[in-house]
Amino acid sequence: MNTNPALKPKLATPALILGSVVVSSCVFYLLGSVAANGHPSLILGLAALASCLLAAVIGAIWFARVRRRREWTAAAIAKWTDFDEAKRTHRTTAEITVLSVDALEPTGSWITIWWNRFDHVQRAWIEALREPIWPGSVLLISPDPVQVRPGAPWPATYYIRAADCLAWAPSGK
Repeated sequence: MNTNPALKPKLATPALILGSVVVSSCVFYLLGSVAANGHPSLILGLAALASCLLAAVIGAIWFARVRRRREWTAAAIAKWTDFDEAKRTHRTTAEITVLSVDALEPTGSWITIWWNRFDHVQRAWIEALREPIWPGSVLLISPDPVQVRPGAPWPATYYIRAADCLAWAPSGK
């Protein structure tokens, strides 16, 4: 299953923090007990070994999450750089945030969008793109002047052609 690339990966969860504290406490206590006793019992030695192995597993989880967060941040910075470059090179653009993907179809998707500049939520149809659309994505589009005109009411459904999608970047929420 693919994860949503528009959402920042979690680094710490309450369970991971609590597990880290408990395992660290056990490791320090058991290793201190082993060091204090000249000849530790078999049970104490096995408990110390098990707690050290568990600490290594939790350390690996922390390492993987930090690496995943760092990779996501680097990719998000690159996407926003491309996004800003596309905004500079095209004349009229608008930023929209995908709030939800309501229905997927072979030729496109029904989505709910938020016009960032106008603070307006609207239902939209977007043609199928090369990359999948995820909730939380910020799309840079060339707005269709036939559908959106100053002083005119918003259309009930906004139609987004694939050619009008210039770039996307994660919102990071």
